[in-house]
Amino acid sequence: MLITNEDNMELIARYEDNYFDLAIVDPPYGININSSGRLGHYGGKGKNWDSEIPTKKYFKELFRISKNQIIWGGNYFYLKPTRCFLIWDKQQPEAVSFASCEYAWTSFNKSAKTFYMRPQNADDYRIHPTQKPVKLYEWLLMNYAKEGDKILDTHLGSGSIAIACHNLGYDLTACELDKEYYNAAIKRIEQHKAQIRIF
Repeated sequence: MLITNEDNMELIARYEDNYFDLAIVDPPYGININSSGRLGHYGGKGKNWDSEIPTKKYFKELFRISKNQIIWGGNYFYLKPTRCFLIWDKQQPEAVSFASCEYAWTSFNKSAKTFYMRPQNADDYRIHPTQKPVKLYEWLLMNYAKEGDKILDTHLGSGSIAIACHNLGYDLTACELDKEYYNAAIKRIEQHKAQIRIF
């Protein structure tokens, strides 16, 4: 597992075409999720990382270095049509103002699928305003990765994907630009590994 604190374009530039078997990424949706301050208690207050979507160059390079892709927030980006949208159904009451689901665009020629889990029933350790459950990433890996695949994440965030890759034995390369999130994610990952060793 290789996790760095750097700009994802610097990481991407180091790799040859099709180096990674599967990229699973959760880029900014460009919706200013921290603007209301509602999610500041999850490490988002005062940050502007969600002010715009990634550039076309980012997506071009992502497709260059990975054979397959799962891109959260795919409905916010200018991507070609896919028949294999993945949906995280958050099982929220209709009155709740937060989104009741999130979409992931994929490069797979398969049927669309849905993963069901309330965020409240996910991980206790919350460090990021858009943190996704470890079990969601495990579901992605179990259904869309093959044994021995090299996995890429260009927006590590809370580190949930790193924990899922550790649990299932996948080789992950990832980066996170924000130093605070990077340090918190590394701490979370190391604590998880230590807990696994104890048991």
